[in-house]
Amino acid sequence: MPQASVRGTSAYYSASVQAFLATPFDEVIGRLTMADPHRALESTQKLAWAEELQLLREALSGLDVEAALFLEFDVPRLGSRIDAVVIAGPVVIPVEFKCGEKVFTTAGYNQAWDYGLDLKNFHLASHKAPIFPVLVATRARSGDAGWETPHVDGVRPPRKVAPRELRQAIADALRDANGPVIDADSWGRSPYQPTPTIVEAARALYSRHSVQAITRNDAGAKNLQITSGTVEEIIERSRENREKAIIYVTGVPGAGKTLVGLNVATQRRDFGETRAVFLSGNGPLVAVLQEALTRDEYRRQNGAMRKGAIRQQVKPFIQNVHHFRDDGVRDPAAPGDHVVIFDEAQRAWNREKTADFMKRRKGRADFDQSESEFLISYLDRHDAWAVIVCLVGGGQEIHTGEAGISAWLDAVARRFPHWRTYLSPDLSASEYGAGTSIAEMSASGHLVQDQRLHLSTSMRSFRSEKVSAFVKALLDCDEEGARDMLREVVARYPVIATRDLALAKQWIRDQARGSEQYGLVASSQALRLKPHAIDVRVSVDPIHWFLGDPEDTRSSYYLEDAATEFQVQGLEVDWACVTWDADLRRIDGQWRYHAFRGDAWTNVKQRDRQRYLLNAYRVLLTRARQGMVIFVPPGDRRDPTRLPGFYDETFGYLRDVGVPVL
Repeated sequence: MPQASVRGTSAYYSASVQAFLATPFDEVIGRLTMADPHRALESTQKLAWAEELQLLREALSGLDVEAALFLEFDVPRLGSRIDAVVIAGPVVIPVEFKCGEKVFTTAGYNQAWDYGLDLKNFHLASHKAPIFPVLVATRARSGDAGWETPHVDGVRPPRKVAPRELRQAIADALRDANGPVIDADSWGRSPYQPTPTIVEAARALYSRHSVQAITRNDAGAKNLQITSGTVEEIIERSRENREKAIIYVTGVPGAGKTLVGLNVATQRRDFGETRAVFLSGNGPLVAVLQEALTRDEYRRQNGAMRKGAIRQQVKPFIQNVHHFRDDGVRDPAAPGDHVVIFDEAQRAWNREKTADFMKRRKGRADFDQSESEFLISYLDRHDAWAVIVCLVGGGQEIHTGEAGISAWLDAVARRFPHWRTYLSPDLSASEYGAGTSIAEMSASGHLVQDQRLHLSTSMRSFRSEKVSAFVKALLDCDEEGARDMLREVVARYPVIATRDLALAKQWIRDQARGSEQYGLVASSQALRLKPHAIDVRVSVDPIHWFLGDPEDTRSSYYLEDAATEFQVQGLEVDWACVTWDADLRRIDGQWRYHAFRGDAWTNVKQRDRQRYLLNAYRVLLTRARQGMVIFVPPGDRRDPTRLPGFYDETFGYLRDVGVPVL
């Protein structure tokens, strides 16, 4: 049992309950205070600790099992700390105190539930343990009479307790729980292996956590750390040798390419000449991340700084690539940054789209470069060294005019042969469309292939790493492959199909616990979902959709506004309700592509537009971290634009590959 702080623990204080009861409060508070010397403590925090310690002493006195107490247990994925965790017998009891509060708020309840779920999902020693979260309102007179039935994963809904009820809640948990006794010393040293959302990751990294602290510690996450380290090595080598380099980081959907870029950018945001800037052409992603970081920093500073001033500090760190490009058009000087990270680099515009934009919007009729070629030329203005990091996704092009990654490779080969190119061998895979360009560059001697630059494991869904492989097989019409993958997926990641939207919404609400986010998504071409009160022509504000509270009618939680592939690409929710319209339909075993024009569906014949439509569904089907329900409308024989035949085979295909029907 831990007699003092457990070596390697994530808690500010840890001890056996026996040792805790024998230690004066002042000593415990002193250890809590000294655990983080950089943290500015207000007197209210010390008073809160004193109140919590008194309540814990009363609740834990006379406990008839070996037990341990961990105070201020770090949860970096959520950017917070659990007030207390009691390890007693076979159970884990995270306790959230709300000092001075008379009522149990929804926010406090969800916070306690989030802590329980976070331990269950991401703390290795808690995976198989029964977890009993507790919410204490220190001025409440009474709380819940007992514990509710546990979820299938063993996490109980949080129990609301008044101070005098905490002892009984712990006793009831010990009575109701089964399983082996937990070794508290091992539990405290057990690794925390989170898989944060991109918003959570950006918040944690921006607040000075490392990528190691906020990611899992298994093979997939080690790959993530290795890839980040490899990019850092190349940047330092280029700086020391005064060279110019372009790095291509590839990975399966959800593997953490954006996380690699954010990690490099945050680690280097105060590096002077080697400072890095994170750029994305994904407007919703940039807007959501900028707003999330602004709100988080504002909260951390307790209003000491105006939100507008904080936003101005955040913006140089995460920028819209088009604004960065336009700065280079206006000013002939080199950019202030030597290290530039381009997220989803394959989405850079081709020459035709860029030239058309420059002529119409910037008055530059003579512009004849692709976006990627111009961006390289912008960094090439540096006399000494520069590094471009291209984060490359396969099968993610959803806009017309997106050139693909070959445009970057061709620009280097044709105009910038003095730049060294680093890429993973996987960039030659078919979904990246770069095989020919790579073969042509190999003869230059400036190309280095490095397997460490590929992320092979999806980490978006911590419940199953095979979701992206299942979706790929499904969309590739590989029925047997999809069936095999689904068998591996559904054990921990539910995938459900239904033809009743009301049932789909109820199912997804029933799955979510705590502050787990759920939302409705649809293809931007799904124009005949209006009879189901889904109108994709209504523009969704991604900031409100992703960051709004459950009470905000504009938020994803309301399941009223469907976000399209353009609003959700690069972002994610815990649970997704994917709506499948007749724009992509299964006919005679093949996909058929359609666009709704006027009052009828028309065939989409252009290969690029077909690819964009298929990729739209690839994006939608890979947005959920924990599970999804797929709604395929039943159609209506009275409506020629929604005939059942437009939908039936698609639904049958899902059913035939093994998707359970709701």
